[in-house]
Amino acid sequence: MRAILSVYDKTGIVEFAAGLDKLGCEIVSTGGTQAAIEAAGIPVTGISDVTGFPEILDGRVKTLHPAVHAGILARQDDPAHVQTLRDHAITPVDIVAGNLYPFVETLNSGAGHEEIVENIDIGGPTLIRAAAKNADSVLVVVDPTDYSSVLNALANGQVDTALRTRLAAKAFRHTADYDTHIAGYFKEVT
Repeated sequence: MRAILSVYDKTGIVEFAAGLDKLGCEIVSTGGTQAAIEAAGIPVTGISDVTGFPEILDGRVKTLHPAVHAGILARQDDPAHVQTLRDHAITPVDIVAGNLYPFVETLNSGAGHEEIVENIDIGGPTLIRAAAKNADSVLVVVDPTDYSSVLNALANGQVDTALRTRLAAKAFRHTADYDTHIAGYFKEVT
């Protein structure tokens, strides 16, 4: 198993990573999430080691790469998809845990336009939406309160369609709500 953990809100992420590690899952992570996991002594692979490319543009570009998204979007039950991953030495992704930059909090803080725009997450929603689209192959977790139930389901072999669908629906609601706030902001400033 491979998991990508990339969260702004780090609540419970170290415990989730520890649980995944105990289950034999390879953990891949970004920036601050990676630092928190490393500080806890849990093995973690940096996203740059997966992509072969450094995080650039002040962190604006880190996960937007075929080595990440092909691993998430590949249907693991489709032999052609599996072969394509092999052909390009891409490891499939089984779990994505992500949540987004604090756009609403930044907006409500009275911040200026530049800071508000910098708190529009791009890679996070892309990871989340890709994983949710491919929920038949990937568990997507956007809410830290779901970490323990996901670990329990994994440990007990109880990852079923109902769990996958519930988590995917929650993920799409999460990104839809986020985008609604962003659209509202831009409507107000025009």
